[in-house]
Amino acid sequence: MRILILCHSFNSLTQRLFDALAVDGHDLSVEFDIADPVTEEAVALFQPDLLLAPFLKRAIPESVWSRLPCLVVHPGIVGDRGPSALDWAIQRGEAEWGVTVLQAEAEMDAGPVWASRVFPMRAAPKASLYRSEVTEAALAAVREALARFDDWRAGRWQPTRPQPDDPAVRGTLQPPMRQPDRAIDWARDDTATILARIRAADGFPGVADALFGQPCHLFDAHPAAPEPGATPGQLIARRDGAVLRATRDGALWIGHVKRPGGIKLPATVAFAAEVGSLPERPAPLMRDAADWGELRYREEGAVGLLSFDFYNGAMAADQCRRLIDAIAFARARPTRVLVLEGGADFWSNGIHLNRIEAQQQAGGSAADESWANIDAMDDVCLAILQLTDRLTVAALRGNAGAGGCFLALAADEVWAREGVILNPHYKNMGNLYGSEYWTYLLPRRVGDAAARAIMAQRLPLGAPRAAQAGLIDAAFGADRPAFEAEVLARAQALAEAPDYAARLAARQARRAFDEAAKPLSAYRDEELARMHRNFYGFDPSYHGARYHFVMKSPQSWTPRHLARHRDRAGARPAQR
Repeated sequence: MRILILCHSFNSLTQRLFDALAVDGHDLSVEFDIADPVTEEAVALFQPDLLLAPFLKRAIPESVWSRLPCLVVHPGIVGDRGPSALDWAIQRGEAEWGVTVLQAEAEMDAGPVWASRVFPMRAAPKASLYRSEVTEAALAAVREALARFDDWRAGRWQPTRPQPDDPAVRGTLQPPMRQPDRAIDWARDDTATILARIRAADGFPGVADALFGQPCHLFDAHPAAPEPGATPGQLIARRDGAVLRATRDGALWIGHVKRPGGIKLPATVAFAAEVGSLPERPAPLMRDAADWGELRYREEGAVGLLSFDFYNGAMAADQCRRLIDAIAFARARPTRVLVLEGGADFWSNGIHLNRIEAQQQAGGSAADESWANIDAMDDVCLAILQLTDRLTVAALRGNAGAGGCFLALAADEVWAREGVILNPHYKNMGNLYGSEYWTYLLPRRVGDAAARAIMAQRLPLGAPRAAQAGLIDAAFGADRPAFEAEVLARAQALAEAPDYAARLAARQARRAFDEAAKPLSAYRDEELARMHRNFYGFDPSYHGARYHFVMKSPQSWTPRHLARHRDRAGARPAQR
């Protein structure tokens, strides 16, 4: 089927649908929802059988939906309407939620239903639920809807319109959630209430509040044990960029904030001048899972597991240095396999663009901060590559992008959950050349020609396709718990395998051979020479792209690698 995807941005849900529907054999093109005439032009050029809208912030124009079937993916149960569906579900503590695929009409979210799915709600931030449960439910519902298209066109099947008096229809019209709906009363509200409110606003827009007596929006909250003697609302300590704040019955780590006119940053960075009064409370690497911290190490027999759960997968220079120390700690442990788990939602997305942009806005040098960050990322990659006394596994529970993809390739084995999306390229960020030893790691897995194609195409790659291409070693696990259980079982099998010593020796011999042929330092020097031009050269493309990415600038055009209808090869010939 010929499908035009209309979206506000090419977000995680859209990328997952794009990859999966391409695998299903559909002919796809993408247009960003910039203006009604642009959408009309895209339809005229591509002449799709159907328009699919997985992520919109405004209505599809009547000039399109009245002439072309348009299916909208709504993150709510059947009957639910309004732009804050998932926000209300999280804040109200719904036990079950869903996704509905409906046909666009004049009234938003009110059209006939083509398909729907429900899922149990997990206690998690909105962005995490969106990338996981919502995305998987949306894919299943979209596939069901597309399977009905031929019958609909032939008149053998019709979508149903939810009836308000139907007891099976639980959803209702819900107003947009405003800041008064999200407001926190630290003296009155308990930890669960505050946590639900911050989680319901995570990603966007955050909860309007204050720290150190100054207004800001709160994001990224994690529960903590009660602090005896603390006053509700009191700031107590700092850790891993977060500040600890007391509630009336416990405490919360507040990881990220956004000050007025600023960008989202770790709380201790956004309030750098104020946090010095708070004591540092480092988290031991080996600790109870309920005690929050960005880095955590645990052991299961001969297998060590190191997680580095950095917000949105971004890794600043200081976070990289702490991760290197954690790898050194793991190296000193008596294990045979080290599993690098990354974060629950993102394995890694490479350098920390928000931290770099913050340097620029504070009057510092974005080029210098970029250079320090990429150098630290290279050091993490090198630490993994030089970990030759045991086998290493990169276990991708969540998505990975740019340098994070190549960081994963530094491990001996790379396994990913089936729903994971990889973006193994840099060019979308202002034609960055990239480092993280990608010129060594990528060709040795897929060959020179395939490596060039992957870097040039700039398209998302689902884990199953990545495994077929040889980019990663395996894709398995329908959901995160299943993946994590299988990772542990496979890692333990590696550690106990009769040929473990032979495999380790072969790995060491391969690294020694490669080093003799061309040392890792040469790859790094060549890559960084190109990156130096990106950061300090006359072409400002990287700095402009980073600024617009961090500031969430509205899209002004759709990149040609997505908008195939704007190339002659993608446009459908005019009907005669």
